Amino acid sequence: MDKKDLWQRAMQIARNADVSTACNCAVVYSVHFLPTDENKLKALAYADTNPQMMMIDHTDCGKKLISLQLEKYFTDDEIAAIWAVASKRYIAAASGNITAFVDGADYRSVFITTELPEILRNPKIYTINGIQKEKFRI
Repeated sequence: MDKKDLWQRAMQIARNADVSTACNCAVVYSVHFLPTDENKLKALAYADTNPQMMMIDHTDCGKKLISLQLEKYFTDDEIAAIWAVASKRYIAAASGNITAFVDGADYRSVFITTELPEILRNPKIYTINGIQKEKFRI
């Protein structure tokens, strides 16, 4: 599969594959443009000890995107663009409390550019880490 076909396949997955999660069970993290995967590792550990919790990685969409090994073919910016499409849908489908591992999130990250604005727009989401989401408005 050439790069153009892979891009189209990844975007098709990001736009259409299942991203659903139960109420109060969505977990987000920020790693794009950060020097370590610490936030993701914390999110994984949290999800491992709380099996009802679901990161986007655990959804059908996330599993399919991960299986494409996008990091072998695309830049960080290109990968972030693909995940932003999936993340927007993931947050739009979420409800209740969002658990976030986003320490030091970069202004270019999917969390800052896509997920946080979607959380603030989604009337079904009330809190982030138990804090009223309105406190996160800039």
